[in-house]
Amino acid sequence: MSKTREIERVFLSRPTIEGAGVHLHRAFGYNEIPAFDPFLMLDDFRADSPDQYIRGFPWHPHRGIETVTYMLEGTVEHGDSMGHAGNVDAGAVQWMTAGSGIIHQEMPKPVNGRMGGFQLWVNLPRKNKMMDPRYQEIKAAEIPVVTLPGGVSVKVIAGTVAGNAGPVRDIMAEPEYLDVSLKPDAQFSHPVKAGHTAAVYVIGGSGKFDQHHHEDLANRTIALFGSEGETVGVNAGSSGVRFLFISGKPFREPIAWGGPIVMNTQEELRQAFDEYENDTFIKKRA
Repeated sequence: MSKTREIERVFLSRPTIEGAGVHLHRAFGYNEIPAFDPFLMLDDFRADSPDQYIRGFPWHPHRGIETVTYMLEGTVEHGDSMGHAGNVDAGAVQWMTAGSGIIHQEMPKPVNGRMGGFQLWVNLPRKNKMMDPRYQEIKAAEIPVVTLPGGVSVKVIAGTVAGNAGPVRDIMAEPEYLDVSLKPDAQFSHPVKAGHTAAVYVIGGSGKFDQHHHEDLANRTIALFGSEGETVGVNAGSSGVRFLFISGKPFREPIAWGGPIVMNTQEELRQAFDEYENDTFIKKRA
């Protein structure tokens, strides 16, 4: 019989202002490194008023990381230094590998008065920090929705559920990224690879993710699981529960983090910002 992982730490996301004045909730970030390795940050930018997000994230650089934008409502208009432009619409995912460097902007826009989504930052290992930038842009219709017995529905962005693989592939951290919905009192169990970090972020309802942790976890709460065990499990509360599940292979490398750039050393960080100031940040692709 497989052992279920126990919760190691619980956080309530904290209000934060980023970009040109975007009000969001940060589930984890700089203050928690390296606990979520290979993940660096998770931001929740669900909002009710355009005043909280309309100024967006004007032009800024990234190097050494991947940014993953997942929209529930509304859209994010984006453009970058590679001449790439488009929208991330409701239900869609943009998995951007910044690699050696991208300069881009992201501008949230409401649709029918609604806007909301999440951005996850995933670290790159030292050997891939300066790889060519790339995108995996996934439309909502391309993301498998797996329905399981007992009132469980899973959108598989990355990873595999009941033999259904998500469309995001070939990521160094070997991640799983699931959007899981359970009806009231439903149960769900999911395997986790040995040695991989695992966490859940609740985005609706409530549920119990560890029978030894007596409190149900509710909206905007994140739980980091310990490393012992082969599965994670949840029992939904009386109103059901919806959560994001993330897991990935930790790199266990030094982290030098300066704003939108994450490298392994302070010297690499200084070089990146010097190049940005000197207009040599963007590397010619082979």
